[in-house]
Amino acid sequence: MATYERFKELLKDPEITEIMVNGTKGIFIEKFGQKRELDFSFENEQEIMEIIKEIFSSQGKRIDKYHPYADVCLEDGTRVNAIIPPLARQGPSITVRKFSTNLKSLDDLVANHTLTEKAAKFLVACVKGKLNILISGATGSGKTTTLEMLSYHISEEERIITIEDTAELKVHHKNLVSLETRDPDEEGKGEVTLRDLIKNALRMRPDRIILGEVRGEEALDLIQAVSTGHRGTLAVIHGNSPSEVLARLETLILSSGIKLPPEEIRKMIAQTINIIIQQEQLSDGSRKITHIAELRGLERGEIVVQDIFAFKMEGKTPEGRIKGRLKPVMRMYPKFFSEFQKLGLLDERVFSDD
Repeated sequence: MATYERFKELLKDPEITEIMVNGTKGIFIEKFGQKRELDFSFENEQEIMEIIKEIFSSQGKRIDKYHPYADVCLEDGTRVNAIIPPLARQGPSITVRKFSTNLKSLDDLVANHTLTEKAAKFLVACVKGKLNILISGATGSGKTTTLEMLSYHISEEERIITIEDTAELKVHHKNLVSLETRDPDEEGKGEVTLRDLIKNALRMRPDRIILGEVRGEEALDLIQAVSTGHRGTLAVIHGNSPSEVLARLETLILSSGIKLPPEEIRKMIAQTINIIIQQEQLSDGSRKITHIAELRGLERGEIVVQDIFAFKMEGKTPEGRIKGRLKPVMRMYPKFFSEFQKLGLLDERVFSDD
């Protein structure tokens, strides 16, 4: 069981952000944004199954032939996915994502060069001004961390409902209710979906809804919830650029079966979503916000998107680290700027490039 104990030590290492167990074929980790293979692996599948059962049973969940894959979130926010044979042909596989305990505020993201101080001030104003924000990016780009740091700037007077497949968001707020979906039992009964939870959340007197990830038919329910006056919604979605996110959101809404022409769906999106934050993990392993874009409405049947801030690469250091900065690039002030000025949330200095 030496490998078992060494695996537990990996879980405790604060510098490791990902652990990937590929059956008995090997164990990989990510440290400082770079992946590498370890010099040890599990000798048999039973060892891996012991770890899976221990992790999932401690959280009241199970993995078996009826439920051969699942996610669980540990007390410290660590997210664990496991999938077992026959679905995993190389043997039981575990993917662990750990979140840095050193990141406690948006200032820490600024210190890490994820974004600039001016971009951070702009996003804080967007949260306080109750704009509807999508945070987009690939797996492991830091979307969830950015969402959590932004949530610190929600007023304590507001009631927040978080909705997730696997409850992992750490929102530090007194008036908070965290909702989690439920898989069907062995007889196929008792399933509770994201759509079900969004509909129920609307009856819970929310000031804000935070959706852990938009990835299916619930996109329609989210848009409808926002359009009925639930401003300040925050949600995560997978996408490689703001324009790709909009195309994906349109596709997800259509997957709900709603009978509307594409232009009407784009109109719904343009009228409800205000800001898209695009985040990426760059080739050197660093995580950067690369775009902060505004949706300005519909023009000739297409959603008009304006980059307010965009990351400009300026080369690489001798060590291979990417140099660059998130710069203001807008052609015109955001549509909400004059209102935010009156509220004392923003001034034009945020958009100066100095």
